[in-house]
Amino acid sequence: MSAYPVAPVLYELPADLQSESVLQRFIEWVAEHRGIRLDGYRELYDWSITDLDGFWESVWQFYDVHSSTPYTAVLAEERMPGAVWFPGARLNYAEHVLRGDGGRCAFVAYSQTRPTQEWSVDDLRAEVGRVRTGLVEAGVGLGDRVAAYLPNIPETIAIELAVVSLGAVWATCAPEFGASSAIDRLSIIEPKVLFAVGGYRYGRKSIDRTAEVAEITAAIGSLEKVVEVAYPSHVLSDAIRYEDFGDGGAEDIAFEHVPFDHPLFVIFTSGTTGKPKAITHCHGGILLEHLKNHGLSWGLREGDRLMWYSTTAWMVWNTLPSVLLVGASVVLYDGDPTFPDTRELWRVAEETDPDVLGMSPAYIRGSRAAGVDPRTEFSFPRLRQLCAVGSPLPRDGYRWVHEEFGDRVLLNVGSGGTDVCGGIVQGAPLLPVYDGQISGSALGVAAAAFDENGDPVLDSPGELVIRRPMPSMPVGFWGDDDGSRMHEAYFSSYPGIWRHGDWAVFHADGSCQITGRSDATLNRGGVRLGTSEFYRVIDAAPDAEDSLVVFLEGQGEDAETGRLLLFVQMAGGAPLDEERRASFARMLRSELSPRHVPDEIHAVPAIPLNRTGKKLEVPVKRLLQGRPLAEVAQLGAVADAGALEWFAEFARTRSAAPVLDASAP
Repeated sequence: MSAYPVAPVLYELPADLQSESVLQRFIEWVAEHRGIRLDGYRELYDWSITDLDGFWESVWQFYDVHSSTPYTAVLAEERMPGAVWFPGARLNYAEHVLRGDGGRCAFVAYSQTRPTQEWSVDDLRAEVGRVRTGLVEAGVGLGDRVAAYLPNIPETIAIELAVVSLGAVWATCAPEFGASSAIDRLSIIEPKVLFAVGGYRYGRKSIDRTAEVAEITAAIGSLEKVVEVAYPSHVLSDAIRYEDFGDGGAEDIAFEHVPFDHPLFVIFTSGTTGKPKAITHCHGGILLEHLKNHGLSWGLREGDRLMWYSTTAWMVWNTLPSVLLVGASVVLYDGDPTFPDTRELWRVAEETDPDVLGMSPAYIRGSRAAGVDPRTEFSFPRLRQLCAVGSPLPRDGYRWVHEEFGDRVLLNVGSGGTDVCGGIVQGAPLLPVYDGQISGSALGVAAAAFDENGDPVLDSPGELVIRRPMPSMPVGFWGDDDGSRMHEAYFSSYPGIWRHGDWAVFHADGSCQITGRSDATLNRGGVRLGTSEFYRVIDAAPDAEDSLVVFLEGQGEDAETGRLLLFVQMAGGAPLDEERRASFARMLRSELSPRHVPDEIHAVPAIPLNRTGKKLEVPVKRLLQGRPLAEVAQLGAVADAGALEWFAEFARTRSAAPVLDASAP
């Protein structure tokens, strides 16, 4: 039996919800305005990747994108890297975010630091205008960089929009990052102004960041001004008060119209395995990608509401202001999502009644393990989609969501990344939900799995690639003047083809699986095994809270034999004795294959994760190969440094650890 079978359909949205979706309206619009009749998602998807000009121009026109000068082509030069989109167009992302009815809600902001706030679009416009005045007075203009050390609060979005309204470039670093991690990121772009908080609350903890801000400002020589956002009080020395920034009053907002590919913001990679990359996205690319994603995939429309927990360290945060592009509002949340207990986000969702709710797979699994029963404990009358991204969602997570919410709430599981600031594979209202697999490729994304020869493969794992350009592909890495780092990151394996760095399986029906990072894929006996296969089996066990697997290659001719190690975080401190080790081995053998049976199984107090919840497989592997902790990861970019420190100690004492033989029954 294949380890990658086609999954059965778990459910589909009823016909009435499909017909009422924005996606169906878009299909009808294409038929009316372009004379192209498309029957369902599959035909729409095929058109979106074969006629890039027609598809992306249709998104532009469907959402009435405004340009002060006409474009002369859609995709003038198709190449990767360096595709040229909409030459001649001049626009501004912030102008599109702030247009429309000023009286409608922009944000409802929950915080463990201060009381709940609600902002209208007019409130946001006024704040953007005031901050913009301060930025102009500070000498910020076209191409300058402005950085933030701020949490997920309305002021952060207002500052971002003020920055990009000027054609300046925005970047943010979450205050949960330590000083060295923040310096590693923000120093790359040499910002002129830094906005920061001196502290915040996370659950019961009061977090003081005054020392970190002082260290950051001392280390970044380009800074000319530091502005403190009062959250909760003014504690930074030598900083301008946010309330006094632009205190001359708000000017009428003007928007600097810039070329389509003008830098909009910089998002930093996790930096857990090396110096972060400063991925630079552009105004036009993000505008089009988020209109397509938020409207056609997430199904957001005017008057809707989205709630999605994120810190400013995650690329999901960069998608939140774009919710306003389609006339919807956002629920912001700053604090510990598990305080006072795992039901916290469910309670906030009930109070705010979102149409689309985003949660991490880890939070979904944690809710299930804690016995949360949203169906009976809470009410979500408007909910149409529950989105899950950030890490693979196990099959039991798919089934739990379906059991709780039924056929009328779409489970939209996706995978994309900081690199494209959007989805590569995901669900949509016209696609079925498969049992444990992602529904398909995102519109406009020519995704496939390639073997080592650069040939596409079905029903077996390969490198996740994108074969044609997307508007939201980065315009470069900041500071990578010759493009060499970007070329090495995405284009060195298959010339002219984007290699994303994930290991994926595609099926003929369009469904797919992301089986792990390709640099963490296990090559055992000449067969490559995806790490998520192991997690799907082990994490479904009631006494396993989480797990992590690595393969340590042998030397020379024995490079593919090596040893396969499985680490299990047992729920509630349950014991991992020889009988339970053998049981885990039998599960992997029967549900996957004998090749999946580990050589060693160990209990671990916690699985190390980065700050967006992804397992740190590569740093753990490098530790077990003898590399020092300081070389394998930046502890400031790790959610729990102690979890990684445990592996460093384990690596030093591994010879005395208990071993399970792969031949065990």
